[in-house]
Amino acid sequence: MPSSLPDVTAQAIREEQDFLDAADSCRKDLIDELGLQLRTPVRDRTDHHRRAMLTARVRALTEADSGLVLGRIDTDHETTHRIGRVGIPRPDGGEPLVLDWRADASRPFYTATALDPQGLRRRRHIRTSGARVTGVDDEFLTEGAGSGELVGEAALLAALDEGRTGHMGTAVATLQREQDAIVRASADSPLVVQGGPGTGKTVVALHRVAYLLFARPEIARRGVLLLGPSRRFLSYVEQVLPALGETAVVSTTCDGLVPGVATERDESREIAEIKGRALWWDALRRHVAELVPAAADLVLVLDGEPHRVSRSRLAGVLRGALAGDRSLLAARDVAFARLRDELVERVVERTAELLTSVEDGLEEILGGVDAALARADDRGVRTAASSGQVDGELSEDDIDELRRRVEADPGVSAALERWWPVQDPRRVLTDLLHDPAALALVAPELTAAEIAAVVAEPEGLSSSDIALLDAVMALIGTDPAGRRDDREPFLADRAAADHGWTYGHVVIDEAQELSPMQWHMARRRTPTGSLTAVGDIDQAESPHRHTDWDGAVAPALGSRWRRADLTICYRTPREVMALVPPILARAGSRNEPPRAVRSSGHEPRELTIEAPGLVPAVVTQVEMLSGAYPGGSVGVVTAVEHLDLLRTALPGMPVMSALEAKGLEWDACVVVDPESIAAEPRGWNALYVATTRCTQELVQLHVR
Repeated sequence: MPSSLPDVTAQAIREEQDFLDAADSCRKDLIDELGLQLRTPVRDRTDHHRRAMLTARVRALTEADSGLVLGRIDTDHETTHRIGRVGIPRPDGGEPLVLDWRADASRPFYTATALDPQGLRRRRHIRTSGARVTGVDDEFLTEGAGSGELVGEAALLAALDEGRTGHMGTAVATLQREQDAIVRASADSPLVVQGGPGTGKTVVALHRVAYLLFARPEIARRGVLLLGPSRRFLSYVEQVLPALGETAVVSTTCDGLVPGVATERDESREIAEIKGRALWWDALRRHVAELVPAAADLVLVLDGEPHRVSRSRLAGVLRGALAGDRSLLAARDVAFARLRDELVERVVERTAELLTSVEDGLEEILGGVDAALARADDRGVRTAASSGQVDGELSEDDIDELRRRVEADPGVSAALERWWPVQDPRRVLTDLLHDPAALALVAPELTAAEIAAVVAEPEGLSSSDIALLDAVMALIGTDPAGRRDDREPFLADRAAADHGWTYGHVVIDEAQELSPMQWHMARRRTPTGSLTAVGDIDQAESPHRHTDWDGAVAPALGSRWRRADLTICYRTPREVMALVPPILARAGSRNEPPRAVRSSGHEPRELTIEAPGLVPAVVTQVEMLSGAYPGGSVGVVTAVEHLDLLRTALPGMPVMSALEAKGLEWDACVVVDPESIAAEPRGWNALYVATTRCTQELVQLHVR
């Protein structure tokens, strides 16, 4: 502990260090105790579930070794609570030693202000490095009054001034009031969060995931799907949720959402826009409906005897099977089951007819025998037999056995398969996309030129094809035999491999980039509509036509969604945000830019260079900034035309287009050729993204 610290600060750090040591000891003891329980043999399904829960708890406790305690609240009633990433019970019971940050009792730590102290006298932010307390920051909420807009500003700004390391921090201790309200908002209907750069959209989204998994067991049982804009972005945030102790999450991109499928080629923006339109859902539904077999006489042969199902009867079977908006495969299973039942009924009826005829013949024979016996024996001897003793009906056991034979008969199965074969979704999609007549029939909204452009595309899946394929797979259905056992403990692995899996909640980051068909992809994964989408509609760079949230989400969500806004920019300094208003105006924005709350002390620098000197100028600026931020990070955002050249000149350095840089941040950023960025498709939106990637310093290089 530095000797230069004031006595009161040093004493507070010692106090929190003593508590952290005690809490860490309890954490380790709890891990050992749970480890003993995990050694108990598994006997049944209940034990499997219990073991999965214990394993998750051990993992959460193990990963909480950093930031075990992050805050403290002292109430007006002289009680004290520590807040941490996970809850730690007291060895002797009673109130928890450490409150989980998601617990209701922890909420005042994030939401109390001097205007609304919510029963708190003091809030303390505790900074740690591993198991060592490095600093504290006290706020006395009952003394004085402030604007009420920021909570724990000193701790927040200290966190923002930390160097960027390439991985997103959890920021649990510095969640702000408007952020916390979104983290804990109701998850019963879709929520769309609009936030400009630096407002903490991704932090809010990830902490909302952790909160919902903690607070809503029904969501935890099905897990959460996190959709990000790129694999690079997912790598950037991958450490956040494990640090919060949550692993029941599948994180992927829209392109990676279909198991076993990946993009195989690029596509133009024009084709991506055409294939991303909402009209494709209805078009594909019409096309898949054409794959249902026609109603015609069907002959099923059992034991060498043919049984004919009439066209009218088959039409009735099809109507019943297709009712209820079933997938094609589910309807096929229903139709097959009903036709097998029909065959069983036919065989039962035929058997009854045969037995009845045998019975009638037997009665005549028995009558003749009785007459002969009577003539031969004047005592009137009788056989005492009658046709009533011949059972003209099959028993229930006989019918069950017949049903098993029908289900196992290869000839019957082959006849049904020929009548209604299984369709390969990819083949179905490929055939449609290369058939102009079929496209004109099912998608009359497309012009002849648009159809010709789609048909001219080579085979192989592009990004927009993934969303179309997903829709075809949903309409055709998936084989339930491929589903994995519910007893498997790792939900994320199980869910990611199952195309039919539905999640308890879906979170979409950079949601403004999704096409209408990708919105349908996401919506199908949450039948309850429990969904959170975060993004900045003004940063949209996708080729799709929406310019406001209603246009973006209405095709999939209709009008059943809520909006929340993040209005405070914590990341991007005031000096840089001052450049934003004219850029947003050129982008056609209708949103108020967020208000920056911190200053970096560095005014943006602008340099103009000749084109031949581009590479040495960029290299020079990167070297200067890297020296100025040791241990931090520097990024380059450039017009697409310079990407290859600058990546060759700066190996190992993040050199990206504005689209690739979306959602990322560095201490310092060099924006290369902003005029060319603005000239790209949706270029003013792209320049808005590029300009707001830094937390400290911005350099713009104009190319003459």
